[in-house]
Amino acid sequence: MLTKGSSMIREARAGRRALAAITSYTLESTRAVISAAEQAQQPVILQAGSGSFGAVGRETLAAACLEAARRAGVPVGVHLDHSTDRNEISACVDLGYTSVMVDGSHLPFEQNVALTKTVVVESHRAGVWVEGELGALAGDEDSSSAGAGVGEMTDPGQAAEFVDRTGVDALAVAIGNVHGVPDTPVRLDLGRLGEIASVVDVPLVLHGASGLPDSDVTAAVALGVAKVNINAELRRAHLAAMAEGVARPGDDLRALQKSAVAAMSAVALDKITLLGGPTADPRKDPLR
Repeated sequence: MLTKGSSMIREARAGRRALAAITSYTLESTRAVISAAEQAQQPVILQAGSGSFGAVGRETLAAACLEAARRAGVPVGVHLDHSTDRNEISACVDLGYTSVMVDGSHLPFEQNVALTKTVVVESHRAGVWVEGELGALAGDEDSSSAGAGVGEMTDPGQAAEFVDRTGVDALAVAIGNVHGVPDTPVRLDLGRLGEIASVVDVPLVLHGASGLPDSDVTAAVALGVAKVNINAELRRAHLAAMAEGVARPGDDLRALQKSAVAAMSAVALDKITLLGGPTADPRKDPLR
């Protein structure tokens, strides 16, 4: 069921759980995420963001994600990820997205505050909740390779001011995390995360969770992270399944699609259960 409002993320934080927010590029990835969430009987967020629209178009992908969410047997939010464009944000709000992320992290602090506050006011009028970002992550959210180094860390003192002045419903933080799977393993600055959580009263968001040890992710959730973004690992499973399928003789495109959905669903199920609790029954196969 398509779920508007910020109750899902607030309830997750109160229960020391987190929502898996998984990026979709295709019908196959959309199907995989919903199937995994239904198997786990956990809520989930489908992210159809700026980088996802390039091949198929914003309206087409949004329509697929929103319809899949409406038909799902569990609560599903549809989220715009990492948008720097107010026009794009407004368009997605009009299409029916349940939440949006305005990314002003590349701007000076005062400009980030101004941009984020404007989006919050406009989105709240439509009943859409807003994620902002303070600090900067290295890497590209649409690329599996992260390279080396981390971006600018979130300052706990600024975080409190940012949340207070903008009215955001959730805050994405930079605590050593990077987009993609890093060449060199990174560890989260959990001390910094604890400081941020102690001075802000909104759920926190962890981007760039791919490749992190499960122990770091669950520790972050225990400290107040209530939304964890997942992209690279699902994308790698998709590409690997397609490569394997193409190498086999034959031209049955349906078999290729089914194998891609199954591979992505398995990854999504692992992440959803890690973040929300092991309630899935592995004997049930929603893809049959």
